[in-house]
Amino acid sequence: MIVLSKIVKRYAMGDDTVMALAGVDLHIGRNEYVALTGPSGSGKSTLMNILGCLDTPTQGSYVLNGRDTSTMNDDELAYARNREIGFVFQSFHLLPRMTVLQNVMQPLVYRGIGPGERARLASEALEKVGLGGRQKHRPNQLSGGQRQRVAVARALVGDPSILLADEPTGNLDSKTSTEIMALFDALHRQGQTVIVVTHEPDIAAHCHRVIRVNDGRIVEDGAGEGVGRQAARTH
Repeated sequence: MIVLSKIVKRYAMGDDTVMALAGVDLHIGRNEYVALTGPSGSGKSTLMNILGCLDTPTQGSYVLNGRDTSTMNDDELAYARNREIGFVFQSFHLLPRMTVLQNVMQPLVYRGIGPGERARLASEALEKVGLGGRQKHRPNQLSGGQRQRVAVARALVGDPSILLADEPTGNLDSKTSTEIMALFDALHRQGQTVIVVTHEPDIAAHCHRVIRVNDGRIVEDGAGEGVGRQAARTH
């Protein structure tokens, strides 16, 4: 599903050049549950932006579902983001004047899907995250955990190949964080590919694979604690 080959990303900072990624090779298959971790400045956010087609590499190739995104123009990247990737952000990014249902429908507007079908798909996505009864509420009428569930429903509504979550529990208390990660656990069990970007070990522990980034390189790539949890559930 995801194949990164020799990905390099450089940024110009005044007269200096910063090497954010220094030759990253990475394969992520369908229905994997991956944590992307590393300290601030490690390159994990740059790697996430490239995975999410929000940025392009200076060198190297990124093949997503058989298409080389490294060669795409801005319109093609926008199309790939809309079709292939569902984003969940730390700060929810919900539109305050819209209802929950309207927020979840929003990504489908850009696909030319009619209003009735948009509403049906959004309603199904909200049922999937346990908010079927909150469709007419506005974001300020919801708790932080409920708002993040709306954000997850909005990410899922277009049936993306990848759910990409950037510090999805960063604004939530520990109990609500556990509930949101349980939702990601369930979505993965249903077949969704999930990539969680986090600096929190207890959040990464939910995932089945943990990739650690430091100094622009992958320094560790191995099984996460979530593999053991899944094995325990099946025995």
